[in-house]
Order: sequence, then structure tokens, then C-alpha cells
Amino acid sequence: MPHFFIKSQNVNNGIATVNDDENYRHIAKSLRARAGEKLLLIDENKIQYETVIEQITSREITAKVENFYKSNRSLDFGLYLGQSPLRSDAQSVIIEKATELGAAAVYPVLTDNCSVSKSVIEKKIAKWQRIMYEASKQCERADVPYCSALVEDFIPIVKGGRGDFPVFDKIFAFCERRATRTLHEFWQETPVKKGENLLVIIGPEGGFSDREFEFFEKNSIPMLTLGELILKADTAVTVALGNIIYEYTNYGKN
Repeated sequence: MPHFFIKSQNVNNGIATVNDDENYRHIAKSLRARAGEKLLLIDENKIQYETVIEQITSREITAKVENFYKSNRSLDFGLYLGQSPLRSDAQSVIIEKATELGAAAVYPVLTDNCSVSKSVIEKKIAKWQRIMYEASKQCERADVPYCSALVEDFIPIVKGGRGDFPVFDKIFAFCERRATRTLHEFWQETPVKKGENLLVIIGPEGGFSDREFEFFEKNSIPMLTLGELILKADTAVTVALGNIIYEYTNYGKN
């Protein structure tokens, strides 16, 4: 059963109250939950509550808290994805998998070879944020990542420190045809540490343009490879984020 996001103010004296329309409809109407059934809740402080439903009225659900604890369903470093959106279903899958793999945010970037128009991307942002929310519930994430507004080039992301863009401790791009080393080699030299922010850049189906390659070189952004195979852009995102978590788990979190 997925967990549901609530506010800490809705938990008092060992009783959790669910009274917002969306969660109420999902639990009471879609899942048809009943008194006596278990219900998982989590608040904005990443506190997970294991509860048992006591009552469902026409407006709210009350549940007794049996156990609560700090959730560990999150990465202890900041994983951010700057990515050129793909068409339709492929991008929805990327958003879902990035959420499942712990990304803190996804930045849709209008690259030179992006196959989706600016107007279409802007209309999809709300949908992608919704996918993040639903995926976070399904995989019991401790928080919900965000999908930023469209970014028309990499400059504001790489510069960081303003708006939706934190200061990044490390930035690298996956560029199979221009790569100078593997992710593993990079990690051995400069492992990401606990609490650091990492920006991962992945391009469109047509790859990055010469102008974008020059930008990476000018800004000393390492260009890495995931191996000898040429991966589709949507596959590359899942493989890249999965490998990053593997490298961090095994080779660096000090």
C-alpha cells in the first residue's frame, strides 16, 4: 500500500487525521479502505507514521498511530537531473524513474537538438510534477521532488545558487561520443560525499550540439560514458542514475 503525505499538524495525541479532498478520495473511495486496516502516512518532516484506521466519516479519516520514526527513504546527497525532454510517454517514464531513484529535482532543458518544442514542454510541467507526486507515494519516498520550469540553456543551472538551482558541488554530463572517462573512473578520482549536491546532465536523442560540447569544455564539466554501448536517451537516464547510486553506496559517502 502506498503511503500518503500529510501535515504534521494533522497528528495530535496519537491520532492522525486525513481530511484533504485528494487523500480522502484516494483512501476512502479508490482503495475502499475500512476501519481496522493499516495506513501509512508521512509528514513534511519526513516522519513516517504506521497507523490503523479507526473511523471513516463522510469528510475525514481518523487513524491511531501505532509507530512513528524518521523515514530513510531518501538519498543523503542531492541528486539533480538536467535533461533534454523526450516525446510523450518516454519523458513520463523518465520522470517516474528519476523519482524512484531519489532525484531531488529534474530540470527540463531546451537543448539545441531537443525534439520537443518549447510550448509543448511548458504545458507538460504540471503533468510531470503530478507524476513525481504519485511515484513518491508508490515507492514510499520521504519527500516529493520537483520539476522546475523550462530552462532554455545550461547557464543558470550550472551557475546555481538562485531560485530552484542550488550550488552544485559536482557537475558532469554523459556524452558517449565525446567522453574522456567512465563514471567509475571519475568517481575514483572525485567521489561524491554525503551532503553534496550533484548535477547530472543528459541530452536528447540527437545528442548534444558542438556549441553545447564547447560549453561543457569551457566550464570544465567532465564528459563521461556509461560504457561501450550506445543507449537511447530514456535508457541512459535510468542507467546513469542507477550507476551513480551504486558508485556512491560502494565507493563514497564519507
